Amino acid sequence: MGRRDKELLENIEIEAIAAEGKSLAHINGKVIFIPFTVPGDIVDVQVKNKRKDYMEGVVARMVQPSPSRIDPFCSHYGLCGGCKWQALPYSVQLQNKQQQVVDQLTRIGHLKLPDITPILGSERVTEYRNKLEYTFSAKRWLESALEADNLTDNDKAGLGFHIAGMFDKVLDIERCYLQPSPSNEIRLFIKEFTINNSYTYFDLRKQTGLMRTLVVRTTTIGETMVIIVFAYEDKDLRIKLLEAVQTQFPQITSLNWMINDKKNDSISDVECFLYSGSEFISEKMEELSFRIGPKSFYQTNSEQAYRLYCVVRDFAALTGDEIVYDLYTGTGTIALFLSKNASKVIGIEYVEEAIEDAKANSVNNNIKNCSFFAGDMKDMLCRSFFDINGTPDVIILDPPRAGIHPDVAKVISEAAPKKIVYVSCNPATQARDIALIGDNYKITKVQPVDMFPHTHHLENVVLMVKKD
Repeated sequence: MGRRDKELLENIEIEAIAAEGKSLAHINGKVIFIPFTVPGDIVDVQVKNKRKDYMEGVVARMVQPSPSRIDPFCSHYGLCGGCKWQALPYSVQLQNKQQQVVDQLTRIGHLKLPDITPILGSERVTEYRNKLEYTFSAKRWLESALEADNLTDNDKAGLGFHIAGMFDKVLDIERCYLQPSPSNEIRLFIKEFTINNSYTYFDLRKQTGLMRTLVVRTTTIGETMVIIVFAYEDKDLRIKLLEAVQTQFPQITSLNWMINDKKNDSISDVECFLYSGSEFISEKMEELSFRIGPKSFYQTNSEQAYRLYCVVRDFAALTGDEIVYDLYTGTGTIALFLSKNASKVIGIEYVEEAIEDAKANSVNNNIKNCSFFAGDMKDMLCRSFFDINGTPDVIILDPPRAGIHPDVAKVISEAAPKKIVYVSCNPATQARDIALIGDNYKITKVQPVDMFPHTHHLENVVLMVKKD
């Protein structure tokens, strides 16, 4: 079972995959959660947190690896907060994701489910993301204070990802396997250029330093967008860096910059300025072309997004006569994808820039039966809105991870569409929301889709049909 010696638990056998990408074991009847482990691993565990009902720990020593464990492909595995399931065979990842959907829909929502269709795995398990955000840090993650004492300020600087659970710890990344070229090349060039030219990196605690964040977006048709975020304006240094990036990477479709002087890294409310190229990049899906701006939401796995939208289209089974509401429409991708099979599609989204992109996408694709509106969903979705735009026959739901507001669930229930197709990146809130919408609907289809290999995240599509 194991022996406890000054918070070190020895020879602990990992039993199962748990929530949030962690695994679990039991010690004297109490659960302990340990990241970066695989069922069957035998490990020594350093206890980090103790609660009444559970503990949290980290691997102090791998005593014996599980027979099912595989070698992680990334040198940053174990420190970087992403891709925690690299040591699990992909087939096992998919099994656990499918079980996650069943558990959360039944245990949280207490929902009665049909047989769930096997999860749609991603054909591409590396370089599948179309967007990454990197953070500049004046004090990158180091193994020890002694190591830090022996480094210059330049050597302490890092450009990469946050360590999981540590807001001020950034792991300097040599190579990330999540996004295709030229993502790594752009990041490494910007780091080398800024270090060699004495640009200061942001100190997350002191809130000082010039270089803040870097966003790289790519598309399957070879277009690239770069957004460099500075903490304050230094025109000479800003232009010098932007010119260098433009010269080194003339293939960049859209090169942008921002000034974020807030205490948090969110850029949704920060003005974006175009330095060179186009104001947007484009993605293709069947005969459609989608415009993606600096702040636009677009599913981060483009190839799996197409398969996801095909599931939505199949579940909706439109005949051409229906009024469809696409709630949380983003840049209108699902709305436009369904438009040729519907009488009219209404898209609603709270981000105004996304709605502008949706409208432009509609015009560019010569689609005339889609209308898009910006506003808070719980305020927009009301009887007077239905009176003007028509009562929905089908509702598509694709909300953020937090799910929908209870007021939205109530209005949807009162609108009583014939079908609801609920797309969710969080089956837990999806289960809660379906229960809130009420008992007037029967779940007839469930289709998980893996958008995020090597993580515990997935998308899940549920078809709800109004009972007679």
